[in-house]
Amino acid sequence: MSTDTADAQTRQAREPLGRRFHALLASTSLANLADGIVQIGVPLYAVTLTRSPVLISMLAAAVWVPWLLLGLVGGAAVDRGDRKRMQVTALLARATLLAVGAALIATGHASITVLIALTSLYGVTDVVVDLAENALVPDVAPRSRLQAANGRVMAAQLVGATFVGAPFAGWLLGVDPAAMLVVPAALAVGAAVVLALGVAGRYRHAAPEEPGVSTSTLARVREGLAVLWNHPALRPLTIAGAVFNMASTGYSALLVLWAVGAGSAIGLTPQQYAWVGAAMAAGAVVGSVATEALVSRVPELRVMLVGWVVAATTLAVPVLWPTPAAMFGAVAITGLTASSVNVISQSVRQRLVPAGALGRVTGASRTLGYGLMPLGAMASGFAAEHWGLAPVMLVAAGLTVLIPTVLATHVRSSMLAVPIP
Repeated sequence: MSTDTADAQTRQAREPLGRRFHALLASTSLANLADGIVQIGVPLYAVTLTRSPVLISMLAAAVWVPWLLLGLVGGAAVDRGDRKRMQVTALLARATLLAVGAALIATGHASITVLIALTSLYGVTDVVVDLAENALVPDVAPRSRLQAANGRVMAAQLVGATFVGAPFAGWLLGVDPAAMLVVPAALAVGAAVVLALGVAGRYRHAAPEEPGVSTSTLARVREGLAVLWNHPALRPLTIAGAVFNMASTGYSALLVLWAVGAGSAIGLTPQQYAWVGAAMAAGAVVGSVATEALVSRVPELRVMLVGWVVAATTLAVPVLWPTPAAMFGAVAITGLTASSVNVISQSVRQRLVPAGALGRVTGASRTLGYGLMPLGAMASGFAAEHWGLAPVMLVAAGLTVLIPTVLATHVRSSMLAVPIP
């Protein structure tokens, strides 16, 4: 049998992702387009209210605080409730919040304090939407196509938030600052409607309560942490991902200083630097979509190990060769490899963890993974004050090299195939 014939038969044998998944994907696209507008538009509007670095940094950190405080509890809540209904409710709450913010801007009552509070509450809705969406994917997509489903979801998130949402935010801000929140509010309503009408059925996996068995939120949180910590593959994967996020966030926090301005190493203008995110997102979209085909030929663990090594290497490139071409090529490759690793990690977790525990296990994983990101940013900033940008950026890149070593030592491919009973 020829290779072309075998590939054709493989394509024919693949299960379709289905109408429910595509409705979820459409909802995700609308919601992340709104995310992109808010994430870029609010900070741009904030700098018209204050030039205080402390206040602006508080605004940047506000969106991550809910993950630290509510990630574990949110995961337990997702496991107890109907995942579709929770996501719809959170999207509608988000739309209401944004409408109130738009009214405050239109009437001149939107101070920096108001924006920080708005961003924090928006982050609360993000915890629910993100966890419920992640847990819903294996409910509406075939288990055999999880890499494809997660890759498409991640690509939709990147396209909506980076390619479309970011430039659209700048345009809306120029037209009318209030519109910068009105449009995302309308998109959130649209995302809720598409999800409610397009994904038929109920998606609640909580087991019936048994006498003498604790079903408190705290007990469920402990169960999720126990599943994550005790599994021989999930624990090192989660720790590796968290360290990667911490190191890469610390690196990214310094990259703008390394690349932008007349006194910087690379000398980009702010307008040129805006395309760095687009280059990384372009690579990430390619990596997200191509992951399914890649893991059909190469073992998942090997793809992850190579991906992290390549990502670490490319992070060092703009520091060692500070030219625009090297920088744009490096961030595109970093986006490609990091997104492939993320798709595989997410798919492995969805495959191994029982449906009834997926929300709180994901919540525990995201709490650790996202919780270390602001720590990485702050640590790199303080370190760069003493030792300079280049040494700290190279150390951050070096930390990501340690992650494959940890995985190679503690994880075997066989561990990725056996689901948790």
